Amino acid sequence: MKQHVAKWVVATTLAASLAIVPLASGGAQTAHAATKQAASVQSEIAVYLDGQKLALAQAPYLRNGVTFVPMSAIFKALDASVTYEPSTKTIISRKGSTTISLKVGSKKATINGKSVSLTAPAELVNGTTFVPLRFIGEAFGAEVAWKASEQKVVITSLEALMEREQQKWEQERASQILTTTQNVALNDEKVVMIETDLGQGSGVVVGPNEILTNYHVMYEATSAEAYDVDGRTFKIEGVVASNESDDLVIVKTKTALNIDPVSIASPYDIQKGDPVVAIGSPLGVQNTATDGIVSNIVADKDITYIQFSAPIDHGSSGGGLFNQYGELVGINTLGYDDVNMDINFAVSIDDVLDLLVDYISKPEQTPKFIASKLPESLKDLSTDQLASFMTKNFSSISTTAMSDGALTNWTVKRDEKGWLVFEANIDPIFYSLYGEKVKDQIGSWAYNTGYELRKRLPDETVRIVINYDRVYDFEPQGYAPSELTALGDGKWRLHFAILDYQGKTTAVVKMR
Repeated sequence: MKQHVAKWVVATTLAASLAIVPLASGGAQTAHAATKQAASVQSEIAVYLDGQKLALAQAPYLRNGVTFVPMSAIFKALDASVTYEPSTKTIISRKGSTTISLKVGSKKATINGKSVSLTAPAELVNGTTFVPLRFIGEAFGAEVAWKASEQKVVITSLEALMEREQQKWEQERASQILTTTQNVALNDEKVVMIETDLGQGSGVVVGPNEILTNYHVMYEATSAEAYDVDGRTFKIEGVVASNESDDLVIVKTKTALNIDPVSIASPYDIQKGDPVVAIGSPLGVQNTATDGIVSNIVADKDITYIQFSAPIDHGSSGGGLFNQYGELVGINTLGYDDVNMDINFAVSIDDVLDLLVDYISKPEQTPKFIASKLPESLKDLSTDQLASFMTKNFSSISTTAMSDGALTNWTVKRDEKGWLVFEANIDPIFYSLYGEKVKDQIGSWAYNTGYELRKRLPDETVRIVINYDRVYDFEPQGYAPSELTALGDGKWRLHFAILDYQGKTTAVVKMR
């Protein structure tokens, strides 16, 4: 069952509400008279906790409008611990984060160290300590009521009150469930398509001029625009809040969007199996809506991802994932290609809220685009320094496979033609498992990496060679002699280029 977090406020000054409506008899009583009264009315006063009558060894009694019950029995019924210190006649009881303390004969008590006044003190009668029932019950968050016509005290525990609130909340939530059509109608205009000078993605409206999207959608862009479903165009001034590790940014538009922002879901109100709707612009097909379920909730370091089965594709990044109540539960960020089922992920609303709260605390940020982390020029670096640069910044090829392709042993040298040759080895296991499936992504990586190098080395002809390199305990067949090297002891090295990029003002890529 989903857990709804309800806040409960327990009054710390209870003196004004301690009295239970008295029986039809008046006048002050002595302790001796109280004992006689308890004996005469014990069969008439019953105590019920959450609908169950408490079996009390000593009968409760009423004196001066206050109902007294035996100490040990009532604390046990309320699932509270109790300690009695005979020397000081002090009663100390704990339940959860609440600690109460009172003394026999004293009209002062404490709740979590704060002093409160009692209408009547605890009493010692015939060797049994009796405590004022209403004070004890309400101190632990319970409701206490007197049913005069039935001569009984009715206690509703904090746990029962919370369960009642939970049921009420679930009934209200059930009445708010939307059909897929209603969900899309509610949120379609709140999702926009984003185009930058480098690519295309999606975003969701979170403020008058604010759109939430992925960090990677905006990274290194120098200009961008947002398009709503009504065909309006909004110029994006830049990023005003970001969290690279969570892959989230908030961008600000130059003019007001005049679009209601999305409703934000509670991080606690989502679980596996819940229906969801994804809205984004896959491959530039604006505001495509798909539905599915929450397949899993996955923690990766400090980020929580919602895995879902609604189909998305490239360009859906930054779009919204909505629950069955039309509330935003995540920002769509990635998925696996070439698999037999839809395995897609959204950054959880829990992480989204962190960014939103951070932005709200300091909203007057100057919009600016995210500059590249790479230096503007590499012209003055030696070949060894260039190799270190590649190791630091290009240590893997990011793909939609189950893992990225690690690159190791970067070297840089000049060949006989004077070209700068950048060379590394790809993880052979990755290439064997996924190389064919992500061949186009490896090619895109080569073009992008070559572009970054050529931009920073404008006078150079650049070559990037990525090799397959692995040692076997047998001689692999079907390869060119130049690709095999005998190492002795029956071992052979297989070495060949899987990618050969060459470029200056234009570029060409050869792949295997």
